[in-house]
Amino acid sequence: MRDWAAPLVAAALFAFLSPGVLVQLPGKDRPVGGFMNMQTSVASILVHAVLYFLLLVLFLVVLHIHIYA
Repeated sequence: MRDWAAPLVAAALFAFLSPGVLVQLPGKDRPVGGFMNMQTSVASILVHAVLYFLLLVLFLVVLHIHIYA
């Protein structure tokens, strides 16, 4: 059996935490941006990258999530 938690959690977090998909953090004009608005700031990219890293560590290291198939 192979543990599929790491690639599934990483892919899901990457998809949902891409700037503009759910929210645009930090957002100057509109905190909720549309998907693929192509107006992502550097600050927004850095905030989303830090959130991605922290949530990935939370799920894989702290909570020890495992999905076997």
